Amino acid sequence: MENRFDRAKHVYRNDEFGELLKDAVRFFHGTPVFGLPPPESFSGAGVYALYYIGRNGIYKKFGECVNRVAYAVPIYVGKAVPPGWRQSRTFSAGAEKIKTLFSRLSQHSKSIEAVTNLDCRDFACRFMIFEGDAQSMIPSVEAALISQHNPLWNSVVDGFGNHNPGKWRRAGRISDWDALHPGRSWTAAQTGERPDTKSLRRRITDYLVGLR
Repeated sequence: MENRFDRAKHVYRNDEFGELLKDAVRFFHGTPVFGLPPPESFSGAGVYALYYIGRNGIYKKFGECVNRVAYAVPIYVGKAVPPGWRQSRTFSAGAEKIKTLFSRLSQHSKSIEAVTNLDCRDFACRFMIFEGDAQSMIPSVEAALISQHNPLWNSVVDGFGNHNPGKWRRAGRISDWDALHPGRSWTAAQTGERPDTKSLRRRITDYLVGLR
């Protein structure tokens, strides 16, 4: 047993991992882009990005400028992990047959369709499927993409990826996203403090000013 602490002995470094992560991010940015939801169902887990391409409303700068020619700046980045991942269960071959990633994109589509001031036709998506042991990279690739792009709905506006909390937990605070985009049925039961939408809109405007 050691008596003195030496931090250097606890720091793991591996340049190969960094290069592997960069390669995965490059691959992600080269994947095909589809409407939301994708036109065909598919199996597997992975990471994804949503792009706003509309030219109306508070997000119109995405469609008019930054995503007008190419899908450059996602409005949201997320992951869909294999069943049992959060309980640290071993990845199984059967998990690759489950439509985890497609289901997550479909859920997002339903969220957008449910609200009164957004339209699924104004969104596009791209995604990357991980299989076998590579599935363990899903959180790292998601984090790398969020760090690179700082997507609006991951940073300034919280709550888009929320699930229905269930009837026993609905009394909490409504999310920023749901305050800006009312319509998801389960939020009607949330009786907690509501975000200041004027402040949220100012923060969104400040974010959009910084986009190139």
